[in-house]
Formats: sequence, structure tokens, C-alpha cells
Amino acid sequence: MRFKKYLVVLPGIILAFVLYTLSQGFNNIIGIELLGYEKSPISTAMIAILLGMFFGNFFQIRESFLRGLDFTQKYILKLGIICLGIQLKPFEFLEFGAIAIPLIIICIISVLIVIKLLIKKLKIPTRMAYLISIGSTVCGTTAIMATAPVIGAKKNEVSYAIANITLFGLLSMLIYPYFANFYFESEPLLIGLFLGTSIHETSQVAAAGLIYDQQFNSPETLNIATVTKLIRNTFLIIMIPLFAFLYNRGKTTEKKYSIIDIFPYFVLGFVAMIIIRNLGDLMYSNNYKWLVTIEGIKLSSKIFLTMAMAAIGLSTNLKEIKNMGYKPFVVGFIGMATVGLVCITTIELYLNYFN
Repeated sequence: MRFKKYLVVLPGIILAFVLYTLSQGFNNIIGIELLGYEKSPISTAMIAILLGMFFGNFFQIRESFLRGLDFTQKYILKLGIICLGIQLKPFEFLEFGAIAIPLIIICIISVLIVIKLLIKKLKIPTRMAYLISIGSTVCGTTAIMATAPVIGAKKNEVSYAIANITLFGLLSMLIYPYFANFYFESEPLLIGLFLGTSIHETSQVAAAGLIYDQQFNSPETLNIATVTKLIRNTFLIIMIPLFAFLYNRGKTTEKKYSIIDIFPYFVLGFVAMIIIRNLGDLMYSNNYKWLVTIEGIKLSSKIFLTMAMAAIGLSTNLKEIKNMGYKPFVVGFIGMATVGLVCITTIELYLNYFN
């Protein structure tokens, strides 16, 4: 029975892998064969997302693929992020974290204040505003799905919030790597912090970091963006109880939540991979097999992440986004803009203070 259960997800996983292969092929043809570069300047991850969106919206995806695509988005993405840990050492993790945590806290507080003011101006449901704000500040769809039962959100409110976060997350994922490279003058630390703090979903941050790495040959930026986002994800443990209190105060019944259910466990896998890298370097140093293993895990990470990007593209329904109405759209846009502007301002203040 269990074997059959796992077989059900295979078609969707294979489809995501096929799209990854196609994306890599297109990348090589356009960047190397047509443009004449030794290494293509175009991002495979970006091609995978766009190909997925094209096929997902112009063709009917069979039901037999849907479970595997969902599995790819949820679990293969996390496996890819865990494998990214092989590129980092523990002191790097602590160094980025010390800078990222204050930045994340400032962004969260700023967005909550702005969206609280918008609720009164635009007269949108409080529950929807809460969902959009936690999706914008913490970890996108995961945060929305975890918060919805706590505040008693309706299905259509959850759908609107997810469509909203998906739209602005995709836009920022495709635009921010190029904007950040220009604005922060190719400085990996600042670009990584910006991408990790200002983009909504973990998958979108991973994609933006991967796009930046592939476009500008900067794996360090991908590492910093990933670490920043994983730290940001852990704030879900604080934000959900806070939202439960704010929404339910003065009411006789409160929704229950479980920290065990909402904790992003793949963060522990990411940290474990960092420790493995550090121990391996100590024990095997320049051993050829160990170096090949590291390169193999790095390559696997990029394959898994690109597969997840293709699956996300295939699952992005542009009609749903179009039909969500302009008021949540305005809130989502202002939420995205607030996070971006506060992030830039805080980074600038940090630079002025420490330089």
C-alpha cells in the first residue's frame, strides 16, 4: 500500500524533471549556441518558472500529475534547500544571522503597522488583511495556511491571500535579483539580505537567489538569501500566537494552534548539512572523493530547486489571480513595497552606522 502511495507522485515529479531538462537545454541553446557565451548568462530557474507558467495556463494538466507536482513544491523544494547547506560553514551562518534578525524584525513591524492602517482605508475583511500581512512578512503561503484556522478565515479569504502573495512573490522573484545587483552594486551580503527579507515565499527566495547566482556567478548571494529566509521562517512560531491573541482578544472562544505543527523542520536539515560540511572538511580536507561529494550535493540542490520552480510555474493559475479584485491587490502591492523599502532603508542605515 505504501509503495503504491509513493508511485502516485512519480508522474508529477518526472514532469517537473522533464521541465528542468528542457529549461537547461533552452538555456544552453540560447546562451551558448546563439549568443556565443562560454557559460550561459540566462538563468535556468527563470526559464523553468516561465515554461511551467506557460504550460500550466495554456494546457490542462492531468490530475495524475497534480499530486506529484504538489509533492515537488513541498518536499523536493525543501530537500533542495537542505542540500544548499553543504555550501556553508557554521560561522558564516551565525554571521549572516546576527545581521538578518534585526532586519527581519524591523520589516515585520513596519508591514503590520502599514496593513493595519490600510484595513480602515480600504475596508477589506480583517482576516484577509491578517493573512496577507503574515504572508508578506514571514513565509508566504505556508504562513497563510498555518494562520487561517487560528483566526477562523474563510476559504475565499485564504484563496485571495494566496493568489495575492503568489502574484507579488513571482514579480519580486523575477525583478529583484536584477534590481538588487544594480542598487547594491554587486555586493553579495547586501543583495542576499535584501532577497531573503523582501521576497515572500521560501521557494521564491530560493529561485531569486538561484537566478542571481546563475546570472552573476555568486553562490554566496544564494547562501545568504537562503539563510536569511530560513531565519525569517522561524518567526512563524512567534507570529501565529500573536495573531491569535490580536484577532481573538475580547472573544469568548479562541482557535488552538500547535507549535509542533507550524515549526519549519527542514531548517534543522539545512543546519545539519552545514555541520556535515564542516566535519567533512576537518576529517577529509582535500580528499578527492569528499570534494566530488560536495559538488554532487551542490548540483543536486540546483536540480531540486529548479524542479520545484517548474512545479510552481505549472501550478500558478493566472485566471485566479486576475479574478481576486483590486482591494486585496492594493494591500498586497503596498505590503510588498513596504517590505522592500524598509529593507533597503535598514540596510542603508546599517552601512552608515558600521562604516
